Amino acid sequence: MTDLPIIITRTEPGTAQTAEALKARGLNAILSPVLTLARSDAPLPALSGFGGIVFTSANGVRFTAGESEVRDLPAWCVGPATASEALREGYSPVHQSSGDATDLAHYIAHHWPAGAQKRLLHVANSAARGVLREALEAEGFEVTYVPLYHAPAAPALFPDAAAALKAGQPAIVLIHSSKGAQAFLQLCKGVDLSQVSFVAISQQAAQPVLEAGHESVIIAAHPDEAHLLEALDQFIAGR
Repeated sequence: MTDLPIIITRTEPGTAQTAEALKARGLNAILSPVLTLARSDAPLPALSGFGGIVFTSANGVRFTAGESEVRDLPAWCVGPATASEALREGYSPVHQSSGDATDLAHYIAHHWPAGAQKRLLHVANSAARGVLREALEAEGFEVTYVPLYHAPAAPALFPDAAAALKAGQPAIVLIHSSKGAQAFLQLCKGVDLSQVSFVAISQQAAQPVLEAGHESVIIAAHPDEAHLLEALDQFIAGR
């Protein structure tokens, strides 16, 4: 057990889920999501024209499920959290890859049913990079990308998080995305972060922190929540 403040920057509802995992470990979890979620103005096309739907986040599943009752379209998901959300929302069948968007594209290409139309819908946020689409198109798929939601930065850190950082004492910040890292650093302008250690879910998520010159940055061995928490456990044990 440690009283070291651990600031969770993940977007809700993931913030609360990560907080529960930390509290179960006896850790001092401080919630401060640095991004909010909002529906974009992009229309969701009729799903009947696609051979499958690709989800690269649990939030993509939630926004899609809230707008369409279709659940029998095969869902191709990156990682266990996204796949779990798809199952929770009733999608079937649900396919789960491990790794990042490139890994998901390779997984889809190698597990695609013979003879099925290679037309996919990718639902994500407006900041999603085009890596997945490019990789799938290189495999002969036609991909329609719909930025169904966007994630603007929060106006400020939550008071407990701001107080912990301004105290200038050692603290840990959990980073779940590159955009989240950028938002956190922007919200911390003028704050001394020299005593802060960062634990990031992936190299890509950690990049803004590394580019800002922070040296205490731990990166999960695999880009998912379980490995992020494992990296956190190892870092705390080694202090």
